[in-house]
Amino acid sequence: MKYSAQHRSWTRNLSSWAALAALPIAIMFVLMATAQSAQAQTFKVLYSFTGAADGAEPVAGLAIDRAGNLYGTASIGGSGFDGTVFKLHQAGSGWMFNVLYTFEGGDGSLPMAVSFGPDGTLYGTTLNGGTGEGVVFNLKPQASPCKTALCPWAETVLYRFKGGTDGEFPFSGAAFDQAGNIYGTTYQGGGNNCQHNGCGTVYKLTRSDGWAESVLYSFTGGSDGSKPIAGVTLDQTGNLYGTASFAGSLHYGVVFQLAPSGGGWTENVLYAFEGGSDGAAPYAGLILDGLGNLYGASSIDGSGGGGAALQLTPSNGSWTFSVLYDFVGGQNYQPSGPAANLTMDKAGNLYGATYRGGSTNCGGYGCGTVFKLTPSSGGWSYSVLHVFTGTAGDGANPQCALVFDQNGKLYGTTASGGANGVGTVFEITP
Repeated sequence: MKYSAQHRSWTRNLSSWAALAALPIAIMFVLMATAQSAQAQTFKVLYSFTGAADGAEPVAGLAIDRAGNLYGTASIGGSGFDGTVFKLHQAGSGWMFNVLYTFEGGDGSLPMAVSFGPDGTLYGTTLNGGTGEGVVFNLKPQASPCKTALCPWAETVLYRFKGGTDGEFPFSGAAFDQAGNIYGTTYQGGGNNCQHNGCGTVYKLTRSDGWAESVLYSFTGGSDGSKPIAGVTLDQTGNLYGTASFAGSLHYGVVFQLAPSGGGWTENVLYAFEGGSDGAAPYAGLILDGLGNLYGASSIDGSGGGGAALQLTPSNGSWTFSVLYDFVGGQNYQPSGPAANLTMDKAGNLYGATYRGGSTNCGGYGCGTVFKLTPSSGGWSYSVLHVFTGTAGDGANPQCALVFDQNGKLYGTTASGGANGVGTVFEITP
């Protein structure tokens, strides 16, 4: 297998996480169940990436359709080492894997998360490619009938970032409003300095004889924060919520709101991280419950050294911050806590994955966990659903948000580990 130093450099420099490389075109595998039956086990690897045509290092989570099919990205792979989009669907007692699209650089490189838009097709971002600073793309089946299951999907680049005031390096995937407009963040770029790279932006794509980009907010690197990695969440009134991973009044990152105001947008800092029990570096984004509460996580520091799960509750025009749980782990400022959004079930339980912790494997930092937080007697009880070993083929270092199917099973990815050391797709039955 060939490794790409360029891609490894991008991901390490921008998010502290590695990236690998791989090779060509669409393939298909039928994966048969190899251990116990699905009913008898709680954790199962559905697919181990090979680092060849299928790709490697799936750093983002999965999207799921109504039929239970899973869709995701491998950040590296394909003929130009630029990444792939894949699909997994059940076939008898196993799962069938096929590559839907392979990036070639000009159409994007290093794909991040994909999600379904209002039209039922896939939308996503690439961290690199296009003109060099990343793209927003749409992916759908070919318009002409396909006579084989191996048919690739068709990609349309909706926007190529230029690396100036429009933004640069969109880590986050796409969010949508009711009109189908797309919202997201860029890690760099914008109208302000931050060591000449820009402090990042929140952007909007509006369909207008194609797609037109507008920057809703450029971070300054001051009390407003800088370098957002996660995307934004919309509430029913059109406000946007997100996290900026760095800067803020105490330099540990912020939770922010963008509110429409007089034809523009106003940023309100809802919380500035202190680097204490609340942790620091909120790489994860935010989710909303039905009462308007926000949930998220920090990735380092905190009382246990591994970041913290957090809640923000609206109260009389302000927000009350509380720590739900402090994760254990993290050394030398290594990301340890959740690197992506938490997930909530219908009962109000929270689920997520930690990048490190859980064991003494993976260089002594731990290979990561999948956890559950349950409301209990006015607080939250913590339980571990799986501890990744990095040595038994189960994977290591999950950076993903988890998704549920209609039967309550959880699905996610690991960025490394597995049978070939370059990542997995897994299933957990809580």
